[in-house]
Amino acid sequence: MTRAAYPNDLTDAEWNVLFPLLPQASPIGRPRKWSLREILDGIFYVLRGGIAWRSMPHDLPPWQTIYHYHRLWRLRGVWEAL
Repeated sequence: MTRAAYPNDLTDAEWNVLFPLLPQASPIGRPRKWSLREILDGIFYVLRGGIAWRSMPHDLPPWQTIYHYHRLWRLRGVWEAL
């Protein structure tokens, strides 16, 4: 991570618990540009801060990417598994 940490970022202990529960990257298609940890940090920034998706800081991945993963995981039931 090359940015300053936000108070709501995942700790290493939290990340170690959540990482095995997240969907793995598909072997086909293009590789991920953003790490899942950055994606989760962005999702938690929005949810914990109660801000709009478009109001995310620019040092996190693009809001469209964060929203895409949040929606995809909601539809696939990943949040219930977490």
